[in-house]
Amino acid sequence: MSLDLILRIGTKLILPFILLFALYVQFHGDYGPGGGFQAGVIAGGMVILIGITFGLGTAKRIAPQVMVERMVPLGVLIYAGTGVAGLLLGKNFLDYGVLGHDPVHARELGILLVELGVLITVSGTMTALFYAFVERGR
Repeated sequence: MSLDLILRIGTKLILPFILLFALYVQFHGDYGPGGGFQAGVIAGGMVILIGITFGLGTAKRIAPQVMVERMVPLGVLIYAGTGVAGLLLGKNFLDYGVLGHDPVHARELGILLVELGVLITVSGTMTALFYAFVERGR
């Protein structure tokens, strides 16, 4: 692994752009194709690329196992919590209209929260699966 100098330098150069693209897909998901699932796959793929290029130890320093294991239920909690907030405010589950003073802004906030929950869950799940498969092979 230490002899792949070009691969390592290329990975270091492209990582910020991968993260920037994941954020673009996340925040552009309100207006066009994309959203939390796609951004989560890109972010999880970034950690997997680090693990393949630099080794599992480096990937686990960037995304520790404990953090990855907590990301999956945290994302589900954010998603479900957004829906329950609508129930507690007297509307239907995932009715975003009651999350703010203006229904348009409230729906924007609700969609952003739901997509954030999906991003966290998907990236955590992909990274956890990668860790599990790599550790199984050892």
